[in-house]
Amino acid sequence: MQGLRGLAWLLVFQSLGELISRGLHLPLPGPVLGLLMLLPALRVAAIREAVAVCAQFLLSHLSLLFVPVGVGVMVHLGLFADYGLRILLVIALSTWIGLAVTALVLHAGRPKQERGER
Repeated sequence: MQGLRGLAWLLVFQSLGELISRGLHLPLPGPVLGLLMLLPALRVAAIREAVAVCAQFLLSHLSLLFVPVGVGVMVHLGLFADYGLRILLVIALSTWIGLAVTALVLHAGRPKQERGER
């Protein structure tokens, strides 16, 4: 039951993000805005615990979420033969950029004592 509450919270925040994004014609996708709104909401214990249960369930079944991607790759195998190296380069660069931005944000968000600064 807790997992369903967590899923409901995730869907509520995603829907709110979509409404705000489309209503205000923002360049950010609705799910991104929803996640930004979810972040402070996770300070509430009831929301945090429900979302944690849902997240644990989704992570335990993560491999199932790759089935549609695998089917898409098989259907469009010709495109990968033509543009495979370009696609691989874009995936590698975007992954490294994402990792670097995440590391910088996490580093900036840590207290100064943990970073070794005074």
